[in-house]
Amino acid sequence: AELYGKSTGCAMGKGGSMHLIDLESGFFAAVPIVGSTIPIAVGVAWAFKMKKSTNIVTVFLGDGATEEGVFFESLDFASLKNVPILFVCENNFYSVYSNLKVRQAPLRKISVLAESHGIKTFIGDGNDVQQVSELTREAIKHIKDNNAPAFLELETFRWLEHCGPNSDDELGYREQGELEKWIKKCPLISYKNTIIEKSIVTESEITQMIENINSEINDAFNFAKESVFPGLESLNQHIYKD
Repeated sequence: AELYGKSTGCAMGKGGSMHLIDLESGFFAAVPIVGSTIPIAVGVAWAFKMKKSTNIVTVFLGDGATEEGVFFESLDFASLKNVPILFVCENNFYSVYSNLKVRQAPLRKISVLAESHGIKTFIGDGNDVQQVSELTREAIKHIKDNNAPAFLELETFRWLEHCGPNSDDELGYREQGELEKWIKKCPLISYKNTIIEKSIVTESEITQMIENINSEINDAFNFAKESVFPGLESLNQHIYKD
């Protein structure tokens, strides 16, 4: 509903896709400027620490965000104040149409950047569901045991265009065959095959799960479409001064 700009959205239609926030579910804020959600997350973690809360903040960022100054400032503050935050970098090697090689020095490792700020780092295959789960547990344990931040770098790949639902591989900015190689490493398919082979679930059970999820998604879309847009009275709500 928020994506539709409807009054029943988590931000009453005022945030849209670029400024999502839902305090009830623990989602504090997201902004569209590259890297700018990182300091917000660090600030929330700092507030948790000041309030002696046991909560941990997780913030997701891409490899492009590691080229922003605020990334370094956030790492420095998190390390200095030992705030309870897990930085998760989804390194997909591209920022829009630019390969990592043309944006960062060849010997520059993202995980090392975090280490240089005194932050414990973990590196893994972002397309391996089990490995991501295990590394995340390790990182969270480190945060709780040491009252210090942690950094997780996961290598993965973007199949579609930078912003939108369409394919853009025909533009030729990626090496030929690169996308196909990563499609074969699809985490959903590989994990599905694994849990079927281990008899954790059956094919029919997975099919039923997918049907249930699709039904839930369709209900959400219908709810959003049927909801009303915010009225004029909402213009002067939630501002600093009437």
